[in-house]
Amino acid sequence: MQDSAEWVRRHLALTRRFFLQLGVAGAAGLSASSLWAADGAGDGALEEAIARLKYITPLEEFRMYGRGDPPPHTLPPEKLREVGLTRETWQLEVVPDPESNAQLDNPLSKQRGTALDWDGLMRLAEKHAVRFLHVMTCTNGRFPCGMGLWEGVPLRELIWMAKPVANVRRVFYYGYHNDDPKQRFQSSLPLGRVLEDPPGEHPVILCYKLNGQWLSPKAGGPVRMFVPDCYGNKSVKWLQRIVLTNNYQANDTYAEWNNDVESHLKTCARFIHVPEKVPAGQPIPITGLAQVGMSGLSRVQYWLCAQDATLPADDPYFTRADWQDAQVLPPPEHWGDALPEGKLPPVPSQIDPETGRPLKWPLRGTIVHWAALLEAIPPGRYHIRCRTIDANGMAQPMPRPYRKSGNVNIQRLPLVVTG
Repeated sequence: MQDSAEWVRRHLALTRRFFLQLGVAGAAGLSASSLWAADGAGDGALEEAIARLKYITPLEEFRMYGRGDPPPHTLPPEKLREVGLTRETWQLEVVPDPESNAQLDNPLSKQRGTALDWDGLMRLAEKHAVRFLHVMTCTNGRFPCGMGLWEGVPLRELIWMAKPVANVRRVFYYGYHNDDPKQRFQSSLPLGRVLEDPPGEHPVILCYKLNGQWLSPKAGGPVRMFVPDCYGNKSVKWLQRIVLTNNYQANDTYAEWNNDVESHLKTCARFIHVPEKVPAGQPIPITGLAQVGMSGLSRVQYWLCAQDATLPADDPYFTRADWQDAQVLPPPEHWGDALPEGKLPPVPSQIDPETGRPLKWPLRGTIVHWAALLEAIPPGRYHIRCRTIDANGMAQPMPRPYRKSGNVNIQRLPLVVTG
C-alpha cells in the first residue's frame, strides 16, 4: 500500500473507530498520537471520515512500476496509438513457440489476421468477465502496492480459441517494451494453472479494468495479465503476445534476478502507525495492515520488548517471545469513492450479492486492518514488532521465510515511553 498521507488518513479513520469503541481509556489514548491529534477533527468530522472510508486504493495512489527506456506509459498519445497501446489499436497474439514443438490448430496472429483485438475481447467479456478483490504486491517490496477490484476475461478462454493440440506445457507472455528484446519484461505460467483454478482461487485474467475504470497506460493498459495468487512480477503490463510452449522451464525476467518466480502470495503484517514517544500512563494506540496470502489469516500479533534486552540467538524468528493478539478489524462499510456509492458490484465467490458484504472475512489475497491498545507501559525505550499467524497456524515469517520469494521479514519500530 502506498505510504501516502492520504492513505494514512483513511486508515486512521477506520482504526480510530476501534479505539473509540474501547471507551474512555481508548479515546484518551488517541491524544498520545500527534498524527491523530493533528487533523483537528471533531466528532462530526470523525463520523464523516468514517463514512467516507476507502478500503480500495484510489487509482492515483496505486504504486505502479514501469520498466523501459522510456517506460511505455510515458510515450506520447500518438506513439501509444502507433504501437498498439490504445484500445483502438491493441492486438494480442497467441502463437506456438518456434523453439519448441508446440502444436496449435488456430494460432491468433497478426500475420494471419486472427490476432485478438479490443472488440473481440469485449465480446468475450460479455460472456466470461469476472471481478475480484485482490492486493498487488511486489516480490521484494515491504508494503503492498495497492488494493483493488480487478476485472477481466479468464486467459483460458483465449487459449482455447487458439486450439492447442499437443506439446504445450507452459505459457510464456510479455508486453510492449519499445521493440527492444533487451528491455522486455516477461513471465510464464504452467498451462494447468491457466486452464484450471485451484479451489478457492480466481482465474488468471486478461485484465482491462481496475476499480471499475479502464486501465490507464501507467497501470499497464489497455490490457495486462493479472495472476491473482502470485506477486506482481507475474502480472505483466502492456500485454501483446502469448506464446504456448513445450519448454518446461520458466522464462521469467525475475528468474534472472535471483527471485523465486513461482512464489504464492504470503501472509504478513505491517505497521501503519506507532507513536514515536508517549508519556507514561497514557494508553498507546497501534495500527497496521495485514496481507492475507494463500494460507489465510487467523491472527495478528504484536510484541513489545526493551531495546537493551538480550535476545536468544537460537530463536531468530522470536517464536518464544511474549506475543499478544491484536484486533483484526471488520470489513469497511464504504469500499471506495471510485465505486458507485462506495459499494461493490457483484463479485463471484467473495461478496454476497444481496447484502454487498463479504461471504467470509478475511478474504485471501486481500488486506485487513488491525489495531491494538497498549496500557500500563512503564517508562523506557522499546522495540515493537508485529507478525501474523496464518490459517495453518504458521507464524510469520514461516513457512517461507526467504525474501526472494516474498518479503515477509518481521517489522520492528522504536517506541519511547517517557517518565
